[in-house]
Amino acid sequence: MLIGIIGDTHYPEAGPLWDEAYAAFRDVGLILHTGDLHVPDVLDWLEQRCGVPVLGVRGNGDDGGGGRPTCPDDPRLKPVQVLAREGVRIGVVHDATLPEWPPHRTLDTIMQHHFDGAVDVLVHGDTHVEEVTELRGVLLVNPGSPTFPRNLTRRKGTVAFLEVAAGRARAWVEQL
Repeated sequence: MLIGIIGDTHYPEAGPLWDEAYAAFRDVGLILHTGDLHVPDVLDWLEQRCGVPVLGVRGNGDDGGGGRPTCPDDPRLKPVQVLAREGVRIGVVHDATLPEWPPHRTLDTIMQHHFDGAVDVLVHGDTHVEEVTELRGVLLVNPGSPTFPRNLTRRKGTVAFLEVAAGRARAWVEQL
């Protein structure tokens, strides 16, 4: 199964999603949004234009942070998502606050706090900086931002992909 990952879309302040973001997800079976979407319309647009289900998590900007209005409730949008696909347990949260800063902020404390245990893949956003790395056997995936990459001005940024099959996962980032 191929999963598209997008985050930190910041609509409407960042403007609409680029057509390239929708096109990038043409072969996925599911899209995960890592938060800071600000309006659930973003989930609708992704579902309609890509023709697949979309699940998301709330970011700090979706809960009224930074003077923004609170993003309305939507059944696809939760504080944390935990999914099992093809024998892989995937956890999605907006702010994973990595790298580690022991003893207060570690991969173990994040796992316990957000996922009530371990996940095989930790998908997160918040930083607007794309990343695919592994930490103590956990695949960490941050798609960056398609609209505000690296917290810079509006420009074409990045999305990520997660491929899961037979209990294994691999991920990569693509520039739009």
